[in-house]
Amino acid sequence: MKSIKVGITGGIGSGKSFVAKIFKTMGIPFYDADKEAKLIMTRSVIIREGLIQAFGEEVYFEDGSLNRKWLSAQVFNNPEKLELLNTIVHPVVIQDAVDWANTQTSCYSLKEAALLFESGSYKTLDYTILVVAPEELRIERVMNRDGVSREEVLNRINKQMPEEEKRKLADFIIVNNGIQPLIPQLYEIHKQLIRIC
Repeated sequence: MKSIKVGITGGIGSGKSFVAKIFKTMGIPFYDADKEAKLIMTRSVIIREGLIQAFGEEVYFEDGSLNRKWLSAQVFNNPEKLELLNTIVHPVVIQDAVDWANTQTSCYSLKEAALLFESGSYKTLDYTILVVAPEELRIERVMNRDGVSREEVLNRINKQMPEEEKRKLADFIIVNNGIQPLIPQLYEIHKQLIRIC
């Protein structure tokens, strides 16, 4: 039986990671693309060579670990450099997620990624789930979580793909507004996916 590949995403502060964790507690195999990307950026020879070529030797420390702070400073507020970074990293991470999903034997597996639609990785999946929340609530959550200013959160939100565009690409939508209960929404999607299997 081929496991159905499902992606889950949402804008910053939407609560996608929290929702993904609930699926995980239900026993659904789970791939955290952002976490895996950090590991792959140190492990992958293709990425290592690509980053050194694009950004210089400073991108890695002498012990071989990634100089994250330095790399972040290079791409911060520089769309061209950020695009270059993504071009090097995304294809390798997307392929890693596909390889992982192909080894799964459960009815469906879940891939959580912040840039699921932006990176084009949604095209490798069978279904996508979008977690949404009102902008004011998202701003409040990120300010509390990261200890950053309202302007900083808005700046991050404005750099992401608009929610209405994501809605057009999503197969399922979960509303995480603190009012509508989450579990029934998750369970309904779970039931539909199990039916497809």
